[in-house]
Formats: sequence, structure tokens, C-alpha cells
Amino acid sequence: MSISPHILVFDSGVGALSIIGEIRRAIPTSIITYASDNGFFPYGTKTEEELIARVDLVLRALVAESHPDIIVVACNTASTVALPSVRANFSIPIVGVVPAIKPAAQLSSSKVIALLGTPGTVRRPYTHQLIRDFAADCEVVMVGSRELVELAERKLRGKTVDPLAVREALTPLLQSPAYERVDTVVLACTHFPLIRPELAQALERPLHWVDSGEAIARRVIHLLQQSPLPERQRPNEHRSVFTLDCAEVEALKPQLADHLPGPINFARLADRQAEI
Repeated sequence: MSISPHILVFDSGVGALSIIGEIRRAIPTSIITYASDNGFFPYGTKTEEELIARVDLVLRALVAESHPDIIVVACNTASTVALPSVRANFSIPIVGVVPAIKPAAQLSSSKVIALLGTPGTVRRPYTHQLIRDFAADCEVVMVGSRELVELAERKLRGKTVDPLAVREALTPLLQSPAYERVDTVVLACTHFPLIRPELAQALERPLHWVDSGEAIARRVIHLLQQSPLPERQRPNEHRSVFTLDCAEVEALKPQLADHLPGPINFARLADRQAEI
């Protein structure tokens, strides 16, 4: 690409960093604004009405301030709930993240798949429709875990991830009658690739692991190539934006320096107005 595209990657927490890694590998010249709505974390426990209103509020502020060329909603929960509203409210391309059920069903030999997501993702009708559409010939064991999200957040802030805590969070899968036949695991939360080694250790046997990162990067490239990028001033460095200034952000800075070096800013949100 002759112009370095400016990509806004949005999530409630650190899961977006797994998507950012794939985008940077696929488009090394890209400039990325990583936006974390940590002030409303975690998304997986919120109602659909709350999520739609909140995502709209934060994205309007971010787009008005940063003028990205494309938005990546790097959160399975937000994508399965708020994506239609987001696409209706913004004219720039939007890429969402949905559980990688189709490739997992194609990859599985046993036709028994585990899906690890947030509680919100595993109960959404959208997820169940994906299973009916693309994995009708499979048995899918779904596990919704807020604890695994919290463990990924801890890891990215330099804290130790307790193997026993990971195994305990996976208890519904380990105790499932179908577990011994599972050969493929869908990481249906962008946080989970960040703790894939810990998950693999807890499950103690070879498995196929499937997430959406590479597919999202390919989709971003496709949409950016659809039409020339407009001539306008773009940032020349990556940056991170958080909706809450707190000690947890300070603890994340070493990992941000590795994943996405650049300045850190904070957004103030109030009612339907936002100022960055």
C-alpha cells in the first residue's frame, strides 16, 4: 500500500492485542490506534442494550478525534451484539470478530469441538446460528468464562497466571462427557490467544487451536484495497487510548511497549458526549 493506513482497533480490554499482532504482521506499514474501553470492562457480562449504547458512544468519540481509515471491533461479544448498529452509524469500513466456528468444523476429524468464549458470546443467538450454519455435523461443547478473560488481563500486566485457576475455569469442558473426543478448540474471545500456552497446558493433550486473528487481518487488507484511501493527514505513530486512567493501565505499559509502542491517551465519556 502506498499510503500507510490508519486502523482503529477497539476492544473492552487487552484482547485486541492478539488481533493487532496479526494486523501488524500482515500490514507492516499500518498505523494503529488501539482503543480499550476499560472503563466498561468486561463486556461479556453486560446486556445487549448496554453494549449497543456504550460501543456507539465510545466509537463516535474515537472516530471524531482520530479519523481512522477502517475500524476493527476486536471483541467477539461486541461484534455479535453491536456490529449492525455500528455499521449503520459509520460510513467507513467496519470489521468485526466472530467465533471461528466454520474453519474449526472443517478442521475437526472427530466432529467434536470445544468453544471457549465469554458468557455473553456463548449465550448469544448469533453464536448458536453460526453453529447451525457451519457446524451442524459437529457436537459443540461451549464454555463461557469470565475468569479466563481476567487471567489474560493479569498475564498482560506481568502477573503470574495460576495453572490451577486455568484448569478450574475449564472444568465444564473437562467434565463434559464429550471431552475425550474433542480435537479442536475455538478461541471465541480475543483475550484467549494471549493465554493459549496456559490453556494447552491445562488440557494436557494435542489439539487444534482456532482463532480469528489471521482471518481478520486478511479482511482488513481486502477492504483497504477496495478503494483508494482519501488524501488526508494521518498519524505517524501508533498509540493507545483508554477510557479509564487507573493503576491497571500503568501495569500494562511494558506489554504495550512490546506490542504497540507509542503514546498513551485517555478518553473522558459523559452521557452521549465524549471528549478525548
